[in-house]
Amino acid sequence: MTDSERPDAVIIGAGHNGLVSAAYLARSGMRVLVLEASSKVGGAASTCEFHPGFRVSDCAHLLYALHPTIVKDLALSKHGLAYAAENLGTVCLSTDGSHIVIRGSDLRGNISAKDAVSFADFHSLTTKLTRILGSTLMHQPPRLMNSTYHDKLSLLKLGWRIRRLGARDMRELLRIGSINIHDVLEERLDSTLLKGGLGLDSVLGSHTGPRSPNTVLAYLYRHVGESFGVRGPAIALGGMGTVSQAIASSAIASGVEIRTDRRVEQILADAGRITGVRLQDGEEISTDRVLSNADPKTTFADLLGYPLLDTEFARRAHNIRMKGNTAKLHLALDQLPQFTGLADTDIGERLLIAPSLDYVERAFNHAKYKEYSEKPIVEMCIPSVHDASLAPAGKHVLSAVVQYAPHSLDKGWSQSNEQFKGLVIDLIETFAPGIRQHILASELLSPLDIESRFGATNGHWHHGELALDQFLMLRPFPGMSQYATPIAGLYLCSAGSHPGGNIMGVVGRNCARAVIARDAG
Repeated sequence: MTDSERPDAVIIGAGHNGLVSAAYLARSGMRVLVLEASSKVGGAASTCEFHPGFRVSDCAHLLYALHPTIVKDLALSKHGLAYAAENLGTVCLSTDGSHIVIRGSDLRGNISAKDAVSFADFHSLTTKLTRILGSTLMHQPPRLMNSTYHDKLSLLKLGWRIRRLGARDMRELLRIGSINIHDVLEERLDSTLLKGGLGLDSVLGSHTGPRSPNTVLAYLYRHVGESFGVRGPAIALGGMGTVSQAIASSAIASGVEIRTDRRVEQILADAGRITGVRLQDGEEISTDRVLSNADPKTTFADLLGYPLLDTEFARRAHNIRMKGNTAKLHLALDQLPQFTGLADTDIGERLLIAPSLDYVERAFNHAKYKEYSEKPIVEMCIPSVHDASLAPAGKHVLSAVVQYAPHSLDKGWSQSNEQFKGLVIDLIETFAPGIRQHILASELLSPLDIESRFGATNGHWHHGELALDQFLMLRPFPGMSQYATPIAGLYLCSAGSHPGGNIMGVVGRNCARAVIARDAG
């Protein structure tokens, strides 16, 4: 490789954050090379054909917070990004058909006038809080120790935004931030079905139940896209893979080179400085900068190696909490399923199985003992209602996120996959009688499968629990909060960094800006 061919930066992994970083770095004038282990870009934001003619978003299936700034900066609409549906309602399903539909601050269905008013008040408060949360996303988090002028200014701005809530709402933020979503909802609402649906939003993708700490933060984070105008939940036309393909197309147009089927085996460093990467086939690529889109544990333990790091830093990396608890179910159906009492106009909305907060908590209890839930919670959508390209004419695909399904299952997933899949289908059948007889094919991705397919340690989608001690300047852990690592030239652009998971693209943008700023400084 000649000096003119030597990349200024190598990015490990063509997940959406890695691609966003690549695009921004290339736009700044750098020569960027992206190396992807699999045969396609996207990582967990991809589309797969799991049965002939039936396609579905492989892992993540709904867009909640793809940031408009990134969409605009990278001209993603010109590169193929389009939506099959936006602003989906959320349907809290009931076996007797007395469903509740949530759309913004409005409720429809089996709901009392008192709960309608209480929920509107709750939505108003959480909207104010998500605006504060949203204001922190597009900047690297401030350091608490050895802080610079910009760090201190960021903290002052955050404090000012909180102060502007007013005394009443600020007191409420301090109060509910330290308790759990179960207590917050119990004191405000009567409807068990509504509380169950809101509770699901507070725990999905995590190793928590409604009575666990940090669940208020998780609820706010799930809805943070609303603070910057995203009309979510949304379904990408062609599945989630088109989102990643649009970002990749924009990156390529800016000069990025993407190589698939190129697994990085080791990050190379000498004297505390990056020197390049070694691929699985033995090829070495020299560079001064490496951005890892792998999770922090994979990056530091497997790709770099703990011996190159300070002992305390390595200990903190090893102790990141990331227990994968979520499985993904795909169904190919020979017709549109019918849910008891659900209007035809609501079949294409986001559908939840979480009848009560106690139901959600009992489902979580199993995961504490490395068992899968006998009655899990489920988030479903039928994207083919909005996007006919996903299934043959007259047929449909159902995509479901299922929890709790622990990665470290005591019985092992090789023996339990089919059993758990059957249990989940039986559960869906109680809400959609007869659906089983219309299933042409099915696929369940356990957390073990998600780990194997997408490289996420323990199958954790967000590369680390979203908790106050793993958030903002503490994400992924103290001493590793501003994307740069102790190894000069090594950066972390994955969901393990601030602000965290979700198909948002913000981590990738923030990391690229940190690289550019460090070079300029």
